[in-house]
Amino acid sequence: MDWIEKEKNLIVPVYKRKEVIFERGEGCYLYDIHGKRYLDLVSGIACVAIGHSHPEFVEKVYSQLKKLVQVSNLYYTIPQIILAEKLKKITGMDKFFFCNSGTEAVEASLKFARKATGKKKFVAFTNGFHGRTMGALSVTYKEKFRKPFEPLVQPVEFAKFNDASDLEKKVDENTAAVILELIQGEAGVYPASEEFVKTIFELKEEYGYLVIVDEVQTGFGRTGKWFAKEHYDVEPDIIAMAKAMGSGFPIGCSAVTEEVAEKLEKGDHGSTFGGNPLACAASIATIEIIEKYKLVENSEKMGKYFMERLGEMFSEVRGKGLMIGVKVPNAEEIVKKGLEQGVVLNATSEDNLRLVPPLIIRKEDIDLAVEVLAKILR
Repeated sequence: MDWIEKEKNLIVPVYKRKEVIFERGEGCYLYDIHGKRYLDLVSGIACVAIGHSHPEFVEKVYSQLKKLVQVSNLYYTIPQIILAEKLKKITGMDKFFFCNSGTEAVEASLKFARKATGKKKFVAFTNGFHGRTMGALSVTYKEKFRKPFEPLVQPVEFAKFNDASDLEKKVDENTAAVILELIQGEAGVYPASEEFVKTIFELKEEYGYLVIVDEVQTGFGRTGKWFAKEHYDVEPDIIAMAKAMGSGFPIGCSAVTEEVAEKLEKGDHGSTFGGNPLACAASIATIEIIEKYKLVENSEKMGKYFMERLGEMFSEVRGKGLMIGVKVPNAEEIVKKGLEQGVVLNATSEDNLRLVPPLIIRKEDIDLAVEVLAKILR
């Protein structure tokens, strides 16, 4: 059966897919319907932190699946409370709202910021990406994403990323929140400078806005720390998280300080599926496996090794931990040839690769990736 041709008649055509059908995964590797093996350097776009089909993850999720999947937030469930306890420990935040995705986490964060401050304006940054629903889209920079769906949430202003002087011109006493990725992912893996982040928090004291850090892509060990904020030694008012939070299982969260939480009331926001027992079990299992196998530390160690090896071939390699951007000639062609050679890559632009493999990656996997890239470039 020609599954790809069949898909064209069934699925809304909003995705640009590669010519491969994956059927199963194991560790850092994917297998297509013909049994061909691929080294996965995309991991569901930074989602599958602990690798595909981790046996302990499967066991814990299956155990919950047999007991209870969904009852809604009309009632209490224990997995949600256990997960919140774990998140409190690793994030340093106080209260948690569970949802189903990164864009939902951003939507909640924007609403919470408006409610907590009584202000309306948001300031975001050039090349930032926060999601495609109407609120998250409003603070996403690229016009090609926003323009077809305007009018969006207003007022929103975009300041230049890593430009403190431009930020000073955009924030004012009407600003509810500044939202940023500490490492811009969709833009191609560009870290914020320490001085720039410092300025954001200094201006916060002057104007009284909140700082929302979008850790959807950077969270749960991706950058060699539990969260990217640890690289900058800052404590935001709100953190949006998702992706690796459930190692591929859909779950998101907006984490807030006590000061924000005390301004929120019953009915201010909600989610039918948010924090359901199965999703929470997946996230609990993910966190426990990351802790047990020291995957945050492995991310830091293997990230340094990967970047060193890439630096032997490429003049511009950026990132932290296992969130790596590489400037290359003709990125899409490299992605295509990589797939042919059994390596799954991702291009964020015509001259940039984003490498976000599972946090369990080993040196031998990295050496294989470098060998394939070298072969492609010859």
